[in-house]
Amino acid sequence: MTTASTTASEAAAPADAPVPLAAGEIRRVGVVGCGVMGAGLAEVCARAGRDVLLVSSGEAGLARGRGRLERSLGNAVRKGGISDAEREEALARVTYATDLGAFHDRQLVLEAVPEHEATKLRVFRTLDEVVEAPDAILATNTSALPVIRLARATRRPGQVLGLHFFNPAPVLPLVEVVGSLLTDEGARRTAADFVTQVLGKQAIHAGDRSGFVVNALLIPYLVAAIRMYEAGYADARDIDKAMTLGCSHPMGPLALADLIGLDTVAAIARALYEEFREPAHAVSPMLSRMVDGGLLGRKSGQGFYTY
Repeated sequence: MTTASTTASEAAAPADAPVPLAAGEIRRVGVVGCGVMGAGLAEVCARAGRDVLLVSSGEAGLARGRGRLERSLGNAVRKGGISDAEREEALARVTYATDLGAFHDRQLVLEAVPEHEATKLRVFRTLDEVVEAPDAILATNTSALPVIRLARATRRPGQVLGLHFFNPAPVLPLVEVVGSLLTDEGARRTAADFVTQVLGKQAIHAGDRSGFVVNALLIPYLVAAIRMYEAGYADARDIDKAMTLGCSHPMGPLALADLIGLDTVAAIARALYEEFREPAHAVSPMLSRMVDGGLLGRKSGQGFYTY
């Protein structure tokens, strides 16, 4: 029997759930994926003094991830955020591998592979097999997929949750902490404490609903801007100028969509539409064609703008 104040995650947690680690005890972090987000997460954790293992499916991906990490830390030095010595120390804390089995000793694993549910499910099944510590936290950086589906791919759903960082992860301070109905309350609390006390970020707690808080508000806005451009209301620069100068937004919606990645915007919009069936979430024909054509924004060099 539960009291009115008991959370859903507390009610769902098994009686034999592992005793949660304290946030400061998490010293060994794994990151799956060497894309923009994966490299950013590795940097954030390395700068916080953690031993980071970054895994990609191949040597080419590792090389790209290493390059992203080195460039980002170099930019931090040039902007005065860190010293040359701190840059070298952060780089020294990151090791690389191509086998998820290397995560066997990790206490926290952050998944940051592309927003494809089948791919993420395969990752979580493998992590469940190879990560040895029963109190290890397995976290997804998904933008819109249900955390509970990923949790159910494991035999430890209480240790699975969402930690949704924002791009660029070393710069933006927000992290959405997302517990599913199966997440153990101790694991959720430890993850939130790690975000705030160790990484120095700001956390908000969101329910396990597609889009969480930020993307549930943001993606319909971006999709509306794309439809406006497609319908010929104005060109891309004027649409963006309208929102930066007229509404004091730091970046216009089409430039922001390019920064996020048009494939990611489309994937989140589809996930939102699948869950809520709201017309505002439907992917426009232009967005679909741009993704089909590899016009993904900054990551491909061409989107609504040329980079």
